[in-house]
Amino acid sequence: MTARRIQKIAIGMALAGAALGSASCGDTSLGRSPSILVIDDLTGAQGNNPGSFGGNLQSDVATKGSIYEDLGQVTMHVEIKDLGNPGADSSPSQLNQVTVNRYHVEFKRADGRNTQGVDVPYAFDGAMTMTVGTSLKFSSFTLVRIQAKLEPPLRALVNQGGKLAISTIAEVTFYGQDLAGNPVYAVGSIGINFADWADPS
Repeated sequence: MTARRIQKIAIGMALAGAALGSASCGDTSLGRSPSILVIDDLTGAQGNNPGSFGGNLQSDVATKGSIYEDLGQVTMHVEIKDLGNPGADSSPSQLNQVTVNRYHVEFKRADGRNTQGVDVPYAFDGAMTMTVGTSLKFSSFTLVRIQAKLEPPLRALVNQGGKLAISTIAEVTFYGQDLAGNPVYAVGSIGINFADWADPS
């Protein structure tokens, strides 16, 4: 075997090893935490009626000439991956708590027409701070931004100005890290029907 062929084989093995190493790191970067962030409930409320949360949201694009952001509310808790053995259950420690620090909302349609700014509102990121343990913890957040109601395609729904309604599924991903610094995330969904709903009396 020539020295040139040996060199090619050595380079190929080194590149393969590097690729495997990077793939392994990428695959496990969100899986190192011993904690699991669990979404117990994800609800929404119209901005003009912020105290009334439900499992589906009727988002009003204009209410008596005004525009409101719509709110979401999430309830979460933490479970640990290692449950222990029968008779010797594992107990979570303070390090198993997860601090959620941001979230991402993306809108999708069941018919597959998902062009942002044309078929559905633009996706966006928001900030929040909530430390979650084994007890239920809830927090409110912006689910539909006011900007979305000023832009296509929602703007075209005002006074039925070309469209009547847009039905979407909002996929909300919450990101954070446990108190040991390991990244954690959880994904929930809620149905949102956008229309120029009848104004409240």
